[in-house]
Amino acid sequence: MRRVFYNEPGHTHFLTFSCYHKHQFLTENSVRRWLADSVDKARRRYALSIWAYVFMPEHVHLLISPYDDEYSISRILHAIKQPVAARMVKQWRRESPWKLSKIQTHQGRRPVHRLWQAGGGFDRNMTDWEAISNATSYIEWNPVRRRLVKEPLDWAWSSARAREGYEDVPLSIDRIPDFSSDQAT
Repeated sequence: MRRVFYNEPGHTHFLTFSCYHKHQFLTENSVRRWLADSVDKARRRYALSIWAYVFMPEHVHLLISPYDDEYSISRILHAIKQPVAARMVKQWRRESPWKLSKIQTHQGRRPVHRLWQAGGGFDRNMTDWEAISNATSYIEWNPVRRRLVKEPLDWAWSSARAREGYEDVPLSIDRIPDFSSDQAT
């Protein structure tokens, strides 16, 4: 089944995608660093604002806002996910070939390796400040709800530290415009 994405000008997208079979492939800092680099490259290539993110052990949440009126969430996700998967498969082939069996599946008769769950994940389009604010909070509190840390600032792989002005963050975020004044009129 293919997921349908709504690429609407001015919409913010709350994206969620998961590791293949919920495996915890995002526990190594090197893999998380590749992911942060990949998100940052997609930001530049596709003219995106990154408003919030969290890299959990087995899934990712991103809150993005494309600048352009014409864009493709499918292409953006591919640009983020594919380089990380290719790098991990290459590393495992070289260093830990036995790990490849965890991520092997078939497309037709051809064997393939998957880091990410098939399909596009989830995309929630957002257009109002309250939804964007709630999504930001949800994303940054995710590690606390999962009991991985006590406070959002304790999880290095989220936007919470960047939002508070820390500079030693894996991925910078863009300022969220103040939509509250737009709604008051």
